[in-house]
Amino acid sequence: MTINDLSSIRDVSGPSISPDGKTVVYSVSEQNLKRDAANSDIWSVSFQGGEPKALTKTDDKSEWAPKYSPDGKTIAFLSDNTKEGETQIFLMKSRGGNARQISKIDGGVQEFNWAPDSDQIVLTAFVGGAKPNDAGTVPPIVIDRFQFKEDWNDYLTTNRLHMFILDVDKKNAKQITNGEKDHWLPAWSPDGKWIAFVSKDNGDVDRNMDSDVFIMEPQIDAQTRRLSHFKGTDVDPYWLSPPAWSPDSKQLVWLQSKESKWIYYAPWQLTIADVESGKNRNIARIDRSFYTPKWSSDGRTIYALIEQDRSTWLAKIDSQTGEVDYVNEGNRFALEYDVSQNGNIVLLDSTDDRPFELVAIDENERKLTNHNSWLDGIELGITKPFSFVNNGHVISGIMTLPSGYKEGQKLPTIFRLHGGPVYQFSHEFMSDWQIYAANGFATVGINPRGSSGKGFDFAKAIYADWGNVDVSDILSGSDYLVNEGIVDPDRMGVGGWSYGGILTDYVIGTDQRFKAAISGAGAANMLGTYGHDQYSREYELELG
Repeated sequence: MTINDLSSIRDVSGPSISPDGKTVVYSVSEQNLKRDAANSDIWSVSFQGGEPKALTKTDDKSEWAPKYSPDGKTIAFLSDNTKEGETQIFLMKSRGGNARQISKIDGGVQEFNWAPDSDQIVLTAFVGGAKPNDAGTVPPIVIDRFQFKEDWNDYLTTNRLHMFILDVDKKNAKQITNGEKDHWLPAWSPDGKWIAFVSKDNGDVDRNMDSDVFIMEPQIDAQTRRLSHFKGTDVDPYWLSPPAWSPDSKQLVWLQSKESKWIYYAPWQLTIADVESGKNRNIARIDRSFYTPKWSSDGRTIYALIEQDRSTWLAKIDSQTGEVDYVNEGNRFALEYDVSQNGNIVLLDSTDDRPFELVAIDENERKLTNHNSWLDGIELGITKPFSFVNNGHVISGIMTLPSGYKEGQKLPTIFRLHGGPVYQFSHEFMSDWQIYAANGFATVGINPRGSSGKGFDFAKAIYADWGNVDVSDILSGSDYLVNEGIVDPDRMGVGGWSYGGILTDYVIGTDQRFKAAISGAGAANMLGTYGHDQYSREYELELG
């Protein structure tokens, strides 16, 4: 691979399978070199296989997040193909054709979910921010809240995220929530009686992670009812994993963490609520993170993605017993999926040598898309896992070596440090590692203590103690690979982004073995950063 090949990579995302299980729609993003920007289009492919086809084609605008209507007749999706350039909801027939804009929400739409009658959509949008005056003068930014800005959403000022109900035919929307709190991840019940959503209403909501699941009737200012009672995080909105309704509308399942102080260190677990009684119960409490739970059409099974050491797999969980049965396994990273009413599954995942693509799962597993077929003619580096022991702890990692690597050959090596800090290097295609391999470098990704994939105790080992045991694991890993004869100790570099940038600072402040370092989007002085960025809450919860 070369740097020029980066512009050829197509990113596949957002699969939605039709209710009858016959067709899958999704989005594909690619680089537009003339505009120096990425743009995405909506595609479709038969679940039985065949040639995918593009349903939209806009060179300077994007369409994404397609969702089939419950009756399967139409597809709604988000697009910035508007006069104002704001994100709005568009609609097209399920077989494709001309798309029409059906929402016109001031400031744009954040997310949406279909009503079961296919005639309405619930959506969220920011409300309350100051607007330019008639002369177009932008108002001053007034800060009067603790969390005053947020990635992708700019300065928050008085903005709050509220829910609207959109009439698909009339194209008019009515705001159904008000007040000084946010409403995330709406989900309409199959019987049409309720909308579930996530919000926070305990104390200063900017200073805690105590989100909860609520339900309300789909009416303006309807009374809300709390379904989660845990004093901690029930569905962190940033994981984009909405509460999911059982097909009979009697139960909700969602992701629950721990109390606020554990922030992102605690693995996400499954919680089910009985809607009528409000009683909560925990199921399948294994020491791993679950993602995006969804019910089967008969209500007996809950599907979810479950993170493992360096891999993420799709699983089926018995909704009564909590027994876990994995649908797939191996060295792979499953990122998204969808399930039809007849049990057909479409899965988006990646491997060491393949970017994210769609596979169909029924009796067997079949590839549905190959948008990066150009890679078939590229000689790729060799990616393999490794493990070592440091201070009694088994530490895992992944490395990519140049193709044709011969055992005993000592290579110049780049040690990549992941962000998070609770994240991990997984078996997914990493284009930059392949470019390094093509230029004769080894790339090493160690998952030190503080990483995900190995449970709560492993992750929280660095809690309020950054740059200590995780630095020890990185240095021990470099010693191990030098002793294995793979890494040239005189030609080692290190670097990362976000917490990977922070950890880079700690590493080079501890030891001088690395000849070069890059600290990207990190911070070297938390006292200087505090109050400047969006993480002041997290600093206080963890560091005091």
